[in-house]
Amino acid sequence: MVESVKRAVRILRELTAEPRLGVTELAERIGVSKSAVHGLLRTLESEGLVGQDPESGKYRLGPALVTFGNAYLDMHELRTRSVTWSDLLAGRTGEAVWVGVLIKNEVMVVHHALRPQGGVQALETGATLPWNASALGKAIVAFSAAELRERALAGPLGALTGRTVTEPAELSAQLERAQEVGYALESQESTLGDAGIAAPVFDRTGAVAGAIGLVGPVERLLAEPGREAHAIATRETARNLSRELGAFRVGCRQTTY
Repeated sequence: MVESVKRAVRILRELTAEPRLGVTELAERIGVSKSAVHGLLRTLESEGLVGQDPESGKYRLGPALVTFGNAYLDMHELRTRSVTWSDLLAGRTGEAVWVGVLIKNEVMVVHHALRPQGGVQALETGATLPWNASALGKAIVAFSAAELRERALAGPLGALTGRTVTEPAELSAQLERAQEVGYALESQESTLGDAGIAAPVFDRTGAVAGAIGLVGPVERLLAEPGREAHAIATRETARNLSRELGAFRVGCRQTTY
């Protein structure tokens, strides 16, 4: 590990959590001298990774990070392959579709198909949320290797609403259920009033590449009989996307192909 690189990454993470911070604030948070932080900031600024506000003198994230982020998304095979399938699923269900991948203990939305014929909608591509607070995260963890599941359940388990499940035993039961039926559910755990239904996507090696799922008002997604129809559509789309990624046999315990 190169300590200076780790410190630079810590600066970027701190500026992600709080948009504007001064040298003294960053030094206190990272635990190094102000001169060391100042040197790192100057280097990051020269590469466009951070910028300094001319009025307050505080630092914020720089525009070069957008280029890096877009490059990551553009080169991500799951995102590229999922565009058409996401649009088809959105058209079939009338709901927004997210495609996500697991990054440590969080899920990143790598593609977002907007709800057809909807009003004003915020594009969530690039957003991250705790794996345990989303159907995407639960679907990914449920079908991943046992070692990853154990590590994910051991924490940290973030909470976004009062309904976010953070009890390992309850989460483990939900993952077990997802394995049985082939999809995972989330009800008002990431946003009050909203719910999610997601199914895992597998790659050519048989490993979980990510998940695809619906996001929308809880009364539309989880109320029967619509819930079952949405779950079937999501699971079928995930299987088709998995086939496109080269997967041979994937699915739930009861149904494989």
